[in-house]
Amino acid sequence: MLAQVGLLGLSQAGVTVAAFGSQVLLARTLTREDFGSFTAVLAVVSLTAPVAVFGVSELWLQVFGQEGARAYRWVGPSLRLAGAACAVLLLGVLAWSAAELPDTTAAGVRALLATVVVAQAALALAGSVRQLRGDYRGLSALQLAPHLGRVLVTGAVWAAGLSVVAAAAGYAVVAVATVAACLLASREFRRGAMPLEGHPAPAARAARATAPAAPAAAPAARAAVPAVPAAPADVDTGPRPRELLGAATPYVLGNVCYLLGIHFGTVLAAELLGGAEAALLAVPMAVLTAVYLVPRVVYQQYLLGKLHRWAGSDAEAVLLAYRWGSAGMVALGAVVAAAVALGGLVALPLVFGPAYRDAAPVLAVLALAVPFRFGGAAVAALLTSGGLLRRKVVYQAVGAVVLLAALAVAVPAWGVRGAAGATVLAEAVLCCLLWVAARRGVVGDAPLPTWRDLRRRLSREAPRAS
Repeated sequence: MLAQVGLLGLSQAGVTVAAFGSQVLLARTLTREDFGSFTAVLAVVSLTAPVAVFGVSELWLQVFGQEGARAYRWVGPSLRLAGAACAVLLLGVLAWSAAELPDTTAAGVRALLATVVVAQAALALAGSVRQLRGDYRGLSALQLAPHLGRVLVTGAVWAAGLSVVAAAAGYAVVAVATVAACLLASREFRRGAMPLEGHPAPAARAARATAPAAPAAAPAARAAVPAVPAAPADVDTGPRPRELLGAATPYVLGNVCYLLGIHFGTVLAAELLGGAEAALLAVPMAVLTAVYLVPRVVYQQYLLGKLHRWAGSDAEAVLLAYRWGSAGMVALGAVVAAAVALGGLVALPLVFGPAYRDAAPVLAVLALAVPFRFGGAAVAALLTSGGLLRRKVVYQAVGAVVLLAALAVAVPAWGVRGAAGATVLAEAVLCCLLWVAARRGVVGDAPLPTWRDLRRRLSREAPRAS
């Protein structure tokens, strides 16, 4: 377990360095106006990613965790759903870019960055495929590669002094290559032949399905045992459209609410205050986004699929994740927040240049949100796997409404610092709501495991939690 989490952690450290390096190179190459506009467009495009994938990546973790190889019946219909959503959004972003004409620079940046919509959707789907297989090395490489490609693009833009349109074109090339790599990485899964971590291989399932039927039971035995529908009858029958939409929609809404907290402040600042002011928020938010990768590695990329399995078979593992996982994430978040707030005072002007000196106080305010995000991510994963997904989404929507209302008041009054304060407020409200829901809905009256129980599980005395 620790080796796999460590591998994902190293990958995300590479992603963090690469993403941060790209931001630095762009900030030092482009004017502050162009950089703010570029990051604002990228933020809008990133907000569309959950709708483009339509929650299918998280849905796969749920249904395969519950059904095992039988869940391959969901793959075809869900891929068609994600493809349709992706096409609609791509056309929408292209129409949005056409609205900027005759400003060809702004229109070109928007049109080129539209390809990122498809790339992010493909990356999310391929990442879930790697998780289902238990291939954390492949998952790590898949996540890191696009960011390394962006570093190469921004390095070329910086070295040659190219324009913002050239930077967007480079991002588009990386996006197309990412889609091709994701299609290749998920080929076996799309055929229904990929082995699944924690479940029998598809070949073994097929062998059982074709095995000779057992002899008929005696009349008395048949009377004593309730009739059960034959399992193979609907194995290959995919979900109905209404069932698929109902299962995927909560994930879409939850991801949209999550990304609103990351990107909407920058978008609103660009609209109300201009690109130059938006850049002062975009840089601290880039730092915060990198920091938020830590809970995503632990819960979204490693534990979520396992939590779906444990929810029906291993209550102790779920309680351990609640008691020690959530408390540990809050403590880690407090340490990271202090390091970010203090380090940013020196690092931001040094790394990004004197023009971004005013971004350091904004980062110090945003750092207050880190413990709330870390703790909220821990308990949110428990709600997702514990059958409380819809309640979690309702609370995320409440957090999004709080954010939007706070931004509407704070940005016109206090500028980018007001946007940072609004972000902290929304994170605190959401974390409290999620924590209370997990305590009541997941834990209930169950006794919480002790430190000794945790050590026993980590020492492999109970292999189910590994």
